[in-house]
Amino acid sequence: MASSSTPRCNSSSLENSSIKKPLKDGTNWEHNEEIPRLPGEMRVTDKEVIYMCPFNGPVKGRVYITNYRLYLRSVESDPVVVIDVPLGVISRIEKMGGASSRGENSYGLDITCKDMRNLRFALKQEGHSRRDIFEVLTKYAFPQSHNLQFFAFLNEEKFSENGWLVYNPMVEYRRQDLPNEQWRVTFLNEHYALCDTYPSLLVVPYNATDEDLKKVSAFRSRCRIPVLSWIHPENQAVIMRSSQPLVGMSGKRNKDDERYLEIIRETNGQISKLTIFDARPSVNAVANKATGGGYESEDAYPNAELFFLDIHNIHVMRESLKKLKDIVYPHVEESHWLSSLESTHWLEHIKLVLTGAIQVADKVSSGKSSVLVHCSDGWDRTAQLTSLAMLMLDSYYRTIVGFEVLVQKEWISFGHKFASRIGHGDKNHADADRSPIFLQFIDCVWQMSKQFPTAFEFNEQFLITILDHLYSCRFGTFFYNCDSVREREKLSEKTVSLWSLVNSTKSKYTNPFYTKELNRALYPVASMRHLELWVNYYIRWNPRIRQQQQNPVEQRYMELLALRDDYMRRLEELQITNNPKISSSSSSSSSSQMMSHVQTHF
Repeated sequence: MASSSTPRCNSSSLENSSIKKPLKDGTNWEHNEEIPRLPGEMRVTDKEVIYMCPFNGPVKGRVYITNYRLYLRSVESDPVVVIDVPLGVISRIEKMGGASSRGENSYGLDITCKDMRNLRFALKQEGHSRRDIFEVLTKYAFPQSHNLQFFAFLNEEKFSENGWLVYNPMVEYRRQDLPNEQWRVTFLNEHYALCDTYPSLLVVPYNATDEDLKKVSAFRSRCRIPVLSWIHPENQAVIMRSSQPLVGMSGKRNKDDERYLEIIRETNGQISKLTIFDARPSVNAVANKATGGGYESEDAYPNAELFFLDIHNIHVMRESLKKLKDIVYPHVEESHWLSSLESTHWLEHIKLVLTGAIQVADKVSSGKSSVLVHCSDGWDRTAQLTSLAMLMLDSYYRTIVGFEVLVQKEWISFGHKFASRIGHGDKNHADADRSPIFLQFIDCVWQMSKQFPTAFEFNEQFLITILDHLYSCRFGTFFYNCDSVREREKLSEKTVSLWSLVNSTKSKYTNPFYTKELNRALYPVASMRHLELWVNYYIRWNPRIRQQQQNPVEQRYMELLALRDDYMRRLEELQITNNPKISSSSSSSSSSQMMSHVQTHF
């Protein structure tokens, strides 16, 4: 998505792609400044460098470091080259070459990013010229490793909407007509005493007491007991989520856990067995017995049927993404593209996650059976499966606000380890806990939106913005591993939510083809023939790869909306010019009345 001002090297942030005017998302120009700055953003240092552009060769410029971003502006090239990278996106900073290195531009810094790109800057070799910039970059890119605050705690942006108010668990459960005669809300975890990685409010079977829940928690990994995520509005079948049972090598049993699963099965009056979807390959589930984990055996749970979904662990996914990056950045291997893509297994993993979610959704909707979903600890693959199944079954989650609720609920509140998986502000790039689990989920959502182009209120830009700010550390939305820590750190009081940005500029993220349909289940085709590599995300930094063009009808629709807005602005100006005494309130009311006459429809 090349900037109009940076056609040679497409490396600027998606939101901050223009350098010719103030940015609409809160970024403003400071007087006589060379760089855009957010409220609360401070310039730290700047230096002359040579940007080693992998597409067009060396570019002389000046790099500016703030407490939020790395910003490079070329000084001699036409058109101007701009790179705008939030420091939170940086995964690794390495020194390139030494004082005695020979060869032009062999001395400098190598920067690895989390968003599928790398940056290389060459500096002069005299007088340890890179030492200062290396130290400053390392300090502000990895604040957690240097006892500094995340930029989100310094961000002073103001938005018309408060994104922290998007998700209220009680409101969301009431939307699902809960609690009811079969399901109740428990505050047993209000102070996170039952499970420190679960939310404070849980929905459980009416016939299970809080004492029962405590006993069950002792037999589930990390005390993550089976709790309700979603209930079908018609057949009352439910999607439950949990962690693995602590069976171990000796095949331990727990009567309380067995009885609890039986209560879940009976709650919607079903006669058939409770379906348990274990996200792991069966061999991994068996291997987990050696570390005290395991799965529900037929002997211990005679009224349950168990299916393994063969989705691999976080380490396999991390290596798969690494292989994908190798073939898309900086250069795409055209001659062996299909075989190279296949060798990464990335789309194969996407297929398995989607296939698993389809099975969950179909069992609940068509099979009218309650299901329990778990992996090992219930915060990675489990979140992928429950949230995608809910997206398939519930049209509310396909709206902009509904999707925000889904992410807040199934991912953030239920303890997906964002801090560990993304490594916010942490210099330990080789941490084995890093993994692109949430990226995979967003990729699956994009695959669905491609197959059902009118079913989602949000567009591709919405999904890319979420991923950009998953790393940026500009907002507090994805910080920390669980709600108990977020509450302790007073995150909602001290930081801005990403949803504040999105909901204040909703038109930017709206799909013009969206058609609201209630209670329509979506089942995407999860075969390899129907899955695509998301070029506009994974290969967006390469100016030589032709971006997937915007639909011409969508493009014309957006042009008409912009034209309408321009006419409304000019109308207001004319009204004020012709009648200076007119009040601002009457002006706005008259313009809103006029709006009804100039609405653009398909």
